[in-house]
Amino acid sequence: ALEPLSVGLAIGVASALTGYLSHPRFYCNYVECCPRAGQRLNASALKAQLDNRLFGQHLAKDVVLKAVLGFSNNPSPKKPLMLSLHGWAGTGKNFLSQILAEQVHPAGLRSKFVHLFLATLHFPHHDQVKLYKEQLQNWIRGNVSACPSSIFIFDEMDKMHPGVIDAIKPFLDYYEEVDGVSYRKAIFIFLSNAGGDLINKAAFDFWSSGKRREDIQLKDLEPLLSVGVFNNKNSGLWHSSIIDRNLIDYFVPFLPLEQRHVKMCVRAEMTARGYIVDEEIVQAVADEMTYFPKEQKIYSDKGCKTVQAKLDIHEDL
Repeated sequence: ALEPLSVGLAIGVASALTGYLSHPRFYCNYVECCPRAGQRLNASALKAQLDNRLFGQHLAKDVVLKAVLGFSNNPSPKKPLMLSLHGWAGTGKNFLSQILAEQVHPAGLRSKFVHLFLATLHFPHHDQVKLYKEQLQNWIRGNVSACPSSIFIFDEMDKMHPGVIDAIKPFLDYYEEVDGVSYRKAIFIFLSNAGGDLINKAAFDFWSSGKRREDIQLKDLEPLLSVGVFNNKNSGLWHSSIIDRNLIDYFVPFLPLEQRHVKMCVRAEMTARGYIVDEEIVQAVADEMTYFPKEQKIYSDKGCKTVQAKLDIHEDL
């Protein structure tokens, strides 16, 4: 027969071990957990990532950094954070959304709390808009119920069928709860090429007048973007109630990249591959890009989008 003391000790050890294994901190070392309520972003880490990985986008970095940190530090936001990123391909929209996702959820785009929608993949058929709207609402409702700080990224907004995105309007509005679920800690991000022409023209006008691109301010572009996107049938936000109700917190412009920015992208890619940065190769890759306007050749027409592919052919060097 077991002594009462031995039995009591065994039960105590088992209880303590069970309690330790079931503790959230231990559990979350092995299984991804939703961030705890009140958990704040690391401001210095986010700033460092933006400074070191996103080039030529002083406006986007400044606006997003302040918007996201302000939202994270607010214990009771009135609505979700809604950012709409605009600019030509290769200027860093996807990159910035990836950086932001990684700061909120360390697994980034692989996180079960970060959801990426591609217009041409997830919403391809014009005659199924009603079905898409229902599916989208159910998906968002279910995922925010599981994790209030979920992130939803909608890429290719310029290819989204008009009306689809209005399905999420109730979740973006100033409601404490919708059907018993609070969406006020979630982040929604739109990525779009729509408005890129307006941004490029404004940047070129600054250059033509002898002003520095770093002097371009949000107020110079945001009103143009909101009106332009609202009236653009190919924006995905054409006559959208989301804009009409002023639910987008910031229209974030991504400026066209100059050759000096392309070189920064090449250097960063070489470093990421473990190469010694060779300025001759950096220049060669930058020279292989095409630039606009035709006469001045100031801006890369693909941004940094093809840098990786072009660097591949120089690997033997």
